[in-house]
Amino acid sequence: MGTPTLAATQGRALWALLLATLGSAASQPLGVDSMCMARPLAKYSITFMGKWSQMAFPKQYPLFRPPAQWSSLLGAAHSSDYSMWRENQYASNGLRDFAERGEAWALMKEIEAAGEKLQSVHEVFSAPAVPSGTGQTSTEFEADARHSLVSFVVRIIPSPDWFVGIDSVDLCDGNRWRERVTMDLYPYDAGTDSGFTFSSPNFATIPQDMVTEITSTSPSHPANSFYYPRLKALPPIARVTLARLRQSPRAFVPPAIDLAGRGNEIMDSLSVPETPLDCEVSLWSSWGLCGGPCGKLGAKVRTRYVRVQPANHGASCPALEEEAECTPDNCV
Repeated sequence: MGTPTLAATQGRALWALLLATLGSAASQPLGVDSMCMARPLAKYSITFMGKWSQMAFPKQYPLFRPPAQWSSLLGAAHSSDYSMWRENQYASNGLRDFAERGEAWALMKEIEAAGEKLQSVHEVFSAPAVPSGTGQTSTEFEADARHSLVSFVVRIIPSPDWFVGIDSVDLCDGNRWRERVTMDLYPYDAGTDSGFTFSSPNFATIPQDMVTEITSTSPSHPANSFYYPRLKALPPIARVTLARLRQSPRAFVPPAIDLAGRGNEIMDSLSVPETPLDCEVSLWSSWGLCGGPCGKLGAKVRTRYVRVQPANHGASCPALEEEAECTPDNCV
């Protein structure tokens, strides 16, 4: 046999490299751009902080029956082949029950089923509810190299089907675990209930809509509790911090939770933004009867009423009564 040519040798080497590359790609989990190469196990604390104050969100702020508050937090450490929720996709039955009524049983069953069937969930975790709009709660969970993504949901109470949360945030950065991740949270609509306000009655959305973010102008309806057309964006309604815990308990001290004295209120009021709320008035009523003496001009009046009082230096209310000249119909 003859000595292989340089071109043939290079061709075989290129073919071997191609096969090795394809084999490596095929061995990676579906949907993962790069595998996590960090140490097998990492422990994290997760701290949820509500920032839903009357100063930041003055429109229709719930003060009673029930007052503004947050449900318990339900989350999971998982791989890329599981999704608890995703924007612009349909909510599962479990997420619908949780977002509408705060019932977690069906959602937990969905998570457990994904863990048993696909081995895609490493751990399910929860944290206690926050009994006011501003306050915090925390818990701990574990993640590993295959299950380095974290998702959770917290229901906004009261609301039709609104919630906050994170979707598949990766705690792994190549060959290391992220030390700290802090994210501002904004309200989402689960797409299963058509209410516009915090206290709207149950009115199912048929057909079901997708999960969408609620913004200062969407839904574009004055009755919407989050409708603030003067704002380019809503202030964050909550915040979450994920912090890696070291092996030594002295290396990290989770944030303290103040559950006494102030109803779990956030002490730092200076960091709460003031959202201006303009006065909103009703449409004008019909004109009243024209009254006055015969042979002279009379006057008629129409009125309107205040629907939303201004707050935080918002635009003041216009005149609520208007008078116009007229010719008396039944003069005296």
